Amino acid sequence: MERALVNGIALEYEDSGVGEAVVFIHGGLIADTFRPLVAEPSLVLQHRLITYRRRGYAGSTGRGRPLSVEGQASDCLALLRHLGLERAHVVGHSSGGCIALQLALEAPSVVQSLALLEPALIVGATAGSYRESIARGMKRYGEVGAAVVVDEFMQARWPGYRDALEQALPGASAQAAVDAATAFEHELAGLLEWKFGEDEARRISQPVLSVLGGESNALWPRFGEVHRLLLTWLPRAEGFILPGTTHFLQVEKPADTAEALAAFYARQAVG
Repeated sequence: MERALVNGIALEYEDSGVGEAVVFIHGGLIADTFRPLVAEPSLVLQHRLITYRRRGYAGSTGRGRPLSVEGQASDCLALLRHLGLERAHVVGHSSGGCIALQLALEAPSVVQSLALLEPALIVGATAGSYRESIARGMKRYGEVGAAVVVDEFMQARWPGYRDALEQALPGASAQAAVDAATAFEHELAGLLEWKFGEDEARRISQPVLSVLGGESNALWPRFGEVHRLLLTWLPRAEGFILPGTTHFLQVEKPADTAEALAAFYARQAVG
């Protein structure tokens, strides 16, 4: 991977393909969840695809420092500027979806569109229980350690994940145990402090694709609620449900996820 020096840290990134730029912002714990997706021909043959490891993940520096959603949006913006990009489509998964939304608020001229893969928004009727779940996870990390908490986190969102994850991303579980300190000691606290609701959503004028795993709502009804709220709040939102997938849908069915994104971008080109 290449390295970009931005905001006083070094970010690892990969840059492939030719065409309109798409930047991918990963969620918590696993930094490389977009790797299978960006290898799909429906995307890489039509677009310039940029993935990166957020600060404190894998070989990106900044480990052990406070992490805010706003600061991580600034990191993404700085990376785009480092690459000479004035505009890009933005794809965010889980907490990366929150960073994508913040980037759209802070730098609307840079964000051409948003694709939100089950963003980790703390909103709606499930907001209180989600806050409690985050607090429990942070506390449990301190009690039982990284390996146990990572497994519990993954099982809750992708039951029976181990073999499929290791096949798609060899070594990802081991790296997640290393990166758990970034997630549970710093990132989740920043997520709890971040403010986003209907008023902020109404300010986002770009086209938005909200993607929900077909099995996610049964596992965590919060994901379905967030999906529905985004379709109501965001002025130019459309929804897509990917059958047979859970929270890590881009790893479970990368070809189908890529086709959904490619179709979303094609509709914008026609429009």
